[in-house]
Amino acid sequence: MRLFRSLAATTVAVSTVLLGGSQALAVEAAPQATAEQARVAAPGADFTGIAALSNCSGSLVRYAESLSTDRALILTNGHCYEGGMPSPGQVIVNRASSRSFTLLRPNSSNAGTVRASRVLYATMTKTDVSLYQLNESYASIRSRLNVTPLTLAKQAPADGAGMAVVSGYWKRIYTCSVQATIPELREAGWVMKSSIKYQQPGCETIGGTSGSPVVSTTTGEVIGVNNTGNEDGERCTLNNPCEVDANGNITVDQGAAYGQQTWWFYTCLTASRTLDLNKSGCQLAKPARR
Repeated sequence: MRLFRSLAATTVAVSTVLLGGSQALAVEAAPQATAEQARVAAPGADFTGIAALSNCSGSLVRYAESLSTDRALILTNGHCYEGGMPSPGQVIVNRASSRSFTLLRPNSSNAGTVRASRVLYATMTKTDVSLYQLNESYASIRSRLNVTPLTLAKQAPADGAGMAVVSGYWKRIYTCSVQATIPELREAGWVMKSSIKYQQPGCETIGGTSGSPVVSTTTGEVIGVNNTGNEDGERCTLNNPCEVDANGNITVDQGAAYGQQTWWFYTCLTASRTLDLNKSGCQLAKPARR
């Protein structure tokens, strides 16, 4: 998982695969763009809608059906949850949160801070996501900070599709394409399904990029959330996820990086734009019954 490690640890591996971050590691920031350049930038080429967390990256997101008056949402990884990494099988739903996030302008400068009221959903089971509800609307954020959200895509990305991983923590953009969809990814005790594998070179993500949106360079929509990579060539261990195909065969690809699907949110979305995990066809993991 690409969370940050100490500087000493980064001499062995740049990050804990849960792609979090640290100020100790010197990484070249993305070049500053002018306001005019930002307006004409291609999708995924600037920092529109991007957020920086204390230990990870994230993004201000909306559903295709969202209204400007809806409470705004922030997307990041489940392993970036402020309460610690959820255990395998653990699903956190509708829990109070006061976490703060720094939103960026298109040129990567800080626009200002927003604050959560709740974490609507967080898990590392089947996927690796945290979805926060903020205490103000999209319209309020646009008026106060002049920041607009990214839209979650309604479908999975195709192999070969152009993509960018946009990190608010490091203010850095990685550009590549989708290599493949991996049926199952195993890392320590966690299992993720239908993971997005990045075509290299171009998306050699590091610690601090956890939670970055995976943005389509064609539509500008969010097609996934960046979360992990195999650092040491180990098999199915922490920071060394392994791939499992449809026949159960296990493959290790050292240096490979991955993200998780986000279109599943739509399978659980109600007409009032809330998540209902009991909705027929909902593909997100559900809390265990007690």
